[in-house]
This record gives sequence, C-alpha cells and structure tokens, in this order.
Amino acid sequence: MRHECGVSESELGSDPAHKRGSSYTSCVLTPKKLNEIRLAHRSRVGEVFSSPSGKLELLASCYASDARWSGPRPFDHLTTISEVIDQFWAPLFNAIPDLERRDDIHLAGEWRHGAWIAATGHYQGNFLHPWLGIGPSKGVVRLRYGEFSRLESGRIAEQYTIVDLPDFLHQSGLWPLAPSLGLIDHVPGPREHDGLLNQPVDPSESMQSMRLVEAMISGLMRYDGKCLDSMEQWKFWSEHFTWYGPAGIGTCRGQEHYRRVHQRPFLKAFPDRVGGDHKCRIAEGRYVASTGWPSIRATHAGGGFMGLPPTGRKVTMRVMDFWKRDIDLLDENWVFIDLLDLLHQMDFDVLDRLRETGRIGVVASR
Repeated sequence: MRHECGVSESELGSDPAHKRGSSYTSCVLTPKKLNEIRLAHRSRVGEVFSSPSGKLELLASCYASDARWSGPRPFDHLTTISEVIDQFWAPLFNAIPDLERRDDIHLAGEWRHGAWIAATGHYQGNFLHPWLGIGPSKGVVRLRYGEFSRLESGRIAEQYTIVDLPDFLHQSGLWPLAPSLGLIDHVPGPREHDGLLNQPVDPSESMQSMRLVEAMISGLMRYDGKCLDSMEQWKFWSEHFTWYGPAGIGTCRGQEHYRRVHQRPFLKAFPDRVGGDHKCRIAEGRYVASTGWPSIRATHAGGGFMGLPPTGRKVTMRVMDFWKRDIDLLDENWVFIDLLDLLHQMDFDVLDRLRETGRIGVVASR
C-alpha cells in the first residue's frame, strides 16, 4: 500500500513512527499548498539567475543557515552554506559569467513529512574561464543537472545535486572514457513541454504515476540473473520510450536499444545490485522523481560497463530518476548517475587521469 504522501509500506518498513500511526504516514500538504510552494521556489531561484548582480548573495539567501548539501564528485558533501557558495557556485559563475538556468521539469511533493522540490534541466552560458581545471571553450556550453531540495519555511534545508560532468568534458573536447553506446547530445525536456507545472494537480493522477513506477521497479528486482525477459519490463514502458542517460551511457529509444545500450552491460557488470536509501520519491501529475544517496549498492563483478573490466570491488551509486507517464505506460526517463564517483570506486579517477596527461589544469586543494 502507498500512502498519499508518496511513502510505500515497504519503504516505511519497521519504522516505529509508522507502527504508532503517526503523521509520518499522513499528508499535511494539499495540492494547492504544494503548488504554492513550487511556484514560490521557482520564482526565488529564477530571481537569482535573472539578477544583473549579486547572484551569489541571492543564492545564499535561498538556503537555510544550517542547510546540508550533497553533490557529485569532486564536490561530495559540503557542510556549510559558505562552502556551497565558495566551492560550487562561485567557481561555476566565474567560469560561465552569463550562466542561466533552464528547468525542464519542476515538481513538488511531500516525502516523509517534508516538502520537496525535484527539478532537472540545463545550465547554459559562455564558458569563458577554467572550471575544475577544464580549459574554457570560449563558446556556449550546457551543464545538465538534477536537483532535489527539501524546504523549510521556503528555504532549502537539504539538497542533493548531480551535474553531468562527463557530458561537460565531452563538450570541452575531453573524453577519457570508452565511446558511449547511446547518443551523447543535448538532452531535451519532455516531448509535450509540460514539465513546469503551474496549477494544483489531481492527487489520483499522481498516485497512478507513482504506482506505475513502483511496479516497474519491482519488476527490475525480479531479474533471475539469466534472462532480461524475467523482469517483464514491456508491461511498464511504451513501445518507443526514450531513456536519457548520462554521458558515458547515452540516450536510447525502445526496449531493444535500451537493453543494448544500458541494461545488459549494467546487469553483467553489477549482477547483485540492490536498491535503497532513498532520500526522496515524489509524484505530481504524470511525473515521478526519485533519488537515493546512494541509491544502489553492488559488486563490480563483470566487464563491459563503459568498456571497463571487472574490479571485484563493492560500489555504491548516487542516482536520480525523473519519469513521465503517458496514459498507462512510462514514456520518458531522465537519468543521472554520479559516474565520476562510481568510476573512482572502480579505481579510475577521471579528473586525475586528465590532469596526469596535461589535458586539464591542477585545481588548488580545498
């Protein structure tokens, strides 16, 4: 059973608060209130990027004083707002002075008695100065992002961010990895351009989307280790669904292409993968968004994933998913994996390799 807040019985498990029947399992935020929260947050973030000056100060004001921030390698966990501004945002704005933010999907929901915003899209601008030691192209660059933010009194109290750094390297003419099996190109937003919700949504629509995603995930967990058909994924996806993976994996379309590009090499490499440790999973209308930190634990037991041989190492994966439902089936899926973190656990430090070969500069230690 899934409660209206978007928390399933399996995820609540033996939590004592759930057994007591506390408000942990009841919704406080109505669709109208969630719409207000979503629009206010979108407006506040939009002001940052539209302001002609003082962007870093405006950004800092979006966060609670004790906010927790987790990002991709090499940023990882930053413990103060000063660190978030100084180590992530300030260098990015310095590198791309005209940086703009373009949300493709922007959802609000309640997860474990907290208000959350889930967003994905692109940062874009002219890459004029080095970032992470990467030399500037002096032209337009895009940085794809996924972002989950828990809000308290309108400010970000907890945030998880993944940016597609391998794609940024690819745009900069740097590619230290094997060729992607899927397409590496600009990842579009929803086909119907309806990812920026502006009105309260029908909770029954959200519930239908969440149930479909959870049924699909349950199917993934039924893999018998031999046959991909054992997961019966055709029950959950449209015939020509599109899966937008990170650079290094790429974009694919339809079940057979998806199996060749991602599912088969992934399951060969990580046959014992298990999910869990979800930080947020929400649904709003036809959209569902979920992240775990880490979301997957596995052993790198087989070869083929991103062209790498098996290491036998235990690994974890930071993952974000954004799904869109079309009637009764999933039709689009935007996926983020912190690949630099995963590859580092597999004894391959992408940025160090580029530095050692002189293809990017050395960045001062934090």
